[in-house]
Amino acid sequence: MSGVPRGAGTETTQRLVRLFEQIDALLTSLSNAESAWADWLPTIAPEHRSSARNLVHYWAIRQLDLRHLQTELAVFGLSSLGRSESHVQATLAAVRAAIAAMLGGEWQPPPPSAVPIEQGPTILRQHTVDLLGPRPAHRMGRIMVTLPSEAATDPDVVREFVQRGMNIARINCAHDDVQAWRAMAHHVREAAARAGTTCRVAMDLAGPKLRTGPLEPGPRVVKLRPQRGALGQVVTPARGWLTSTEEPTDPPEPGMVSVTVPRHWLTNRAADDVLVLRDARGAKRELVLEAAADTPGGFLMTARKRTYLETGTALHAGDGGESTEVGTLPETEQSLVLHPGDLLQLTRDCSPAPVDGSQALPRIGCTLHEAFDRARVGDAVYFDDGKVGGRLVSVDRDVLTVRIDHPQQGQAHLKAGKGINMPDTDLPISALTDRDAADLAAVAELADLVQLSFVRTPSDVERLLDELGRLGADNLGLVLKIETRQGFENLPQLLLTAMRRPRVGVMIARGDLAVECGYERMAELQEEILWLCEAAHLPVIWATQVLEQLAKTGLPSRAEISDAAMSERAECVMLNKGPYLNDAVTVLDNIMRRMGGHHYKKNALFRPLRSWSPPRGR
Repeated sequence: MSGVPRGAGTETTQRLVRLFEQIDALLTSLSNAESAWADWLPTIAPEHRSSARNLVHYWAIRQLDLRHLQTELAVFGLSSLGRSESHVQATLAAVRAAIAAMLGGEWQPPPPSAVPIEQGPTILRQHTVDLLGPRPAHRMGRIMVTLPSEAATDPDVVREFVQRGMNIARINCAHDDVQAWRAMAHHVREAAARAGTTCRVAMDLAGPKLRTGPLEPGPRVVKLRPQRGALGQVVTPARGWLTSTEEPTDPPEPGMVSVTVPRHWLTNRAADDVLVLRDARGAKRELVLEAAADTPGGFLMTARKRTYLETGTALHAGDGGESTEVGTLPETEQSLVLHPGDLLQLTRDCSPAPVDGSQALPRIGCTLHEAFDRARVGDAVYFDDGKVGGRLVSVDRDVLTVRIDHPQQGQAHLKAGKGINMPDTDLPISALTDRDAADLAAVAELADLVQLSFVRTPSDVERLLDELGRLGADNLGLVLKIETRQGFENLPQLLLTAMRRPRVGVMIARGDLAVECGYERMAELQEEILWLCEAAHLPVIWATQVLEQLAKTGLPSRAEISDAAMSERAECVMLNKGPYLNDAVTVLDNIMRRMGGHHYKKNALFRPLRSWSPPRGR
């Protein structure tokens, strides 16, 4: 670097000189950072080499507190570095050149940088196209939709998603099987071709998810419950679906209770028939049948009193006709009821645990045996996305005892198959399980990109790269799902390892990440991930609970609309399953179209506003 230009010794000049020296020191820190990370850079793919240098540069300046420097630069109308993620060295060099000119020197164009200012966003956009597909016509970001199981058997489900704006279909390998995945992928390709658009397929490896073991099943019984007003009067009768045992059809409304009876008996029923029965409690009840205009193959049945139907309940036609029995109903899902201060035993034994209070302490199995070998007293344990939590008070070879402290009041229900998070416990497990490695053959055949769940260390990424190389799937895109505390803390190393491949991205899996790191840190963490990935010019997928209430109930909350608007700063937004998922796709498409004209990453875009009219005379 050349010496500082010298002007008059005014206070303003002295401030500029100090700024010049600080910028020089930052530029020097970039070179030092490249030396510190030298072992990580040689294996980077050619497409990412300049991006990897820029990532290291961004890491270097974020080790320092630059807030006072930013304020001082803004006083002189200079870049405050707050939008330099994609071109750190070039920004610093431009600021240095501007200060030198202000100090009386001639304007000297900055020397070449790792990434020129105008190229940073361009590189990121190209990497996004390479991984996630072409940019949609009317918005910047892509929409990823998690396919429900029925997408394997009903191609219309997929066609509807594509028509409403789905750009990437996500297949969760934790569910269904290879045959279903193949059918889903086929329906996606077919729907995209028919619509004349592009829709990529992402397959999400299950990973080493810790889950609660099974509980003993409950009775085979369903409940029909009418809605009552403030004075106890029936406002809406209970509704259920009566269909045939031999050829059952889905109920006309999501979540409606479904009951089967023999087909020959059902064909003799008609609308307005009254069925008389004694329910599971021995109470005399009546069910009135109604035709379902848009759903053949059954009847709606309504009840004005609470009615419990169990397998084998006798139904008598009220006109003196023949009787029948209710077919086999599903076993009731049981749960453990836990209160603050309760002790819960986590066991290696994953046999169904009782829920009848017959044991001194409630227990439930833990599917990951490594947890018992590494857990320590005092470690935090959370269940079901953080709805229940506590700390370990004793650790034995086969039993971990948790004292429940969350929720702090009331009670919570813990069911089988719910996630377990142990953020304080160092679990020596690979993000790529043996099952994942077996699933990769199907992923390589069917998908455009593979998503690695619960990634923690660079060795997790290396193992996946080795497996993909063995399968000859070097062109498969790679997405790292950041959902553990260790994965977040190792993010620079994870990115540099993944950048050995040309097509790389990151998913912010906000559900598990919030549980692992604390909900109060979630907003901060997702910002930091966005910044670091922008520095690496890697696309980000914003995931978990986006428009979740809308997808599940049909009505969004105000908070989730704001969250969806914020998500537009990522390159892709993921929606999860729900009965109203179609509506969620439409709403998200609308929000992203609107917000894309107002923001790009941190930058406010000044498009014309039509919100206010010109002033008129009084």
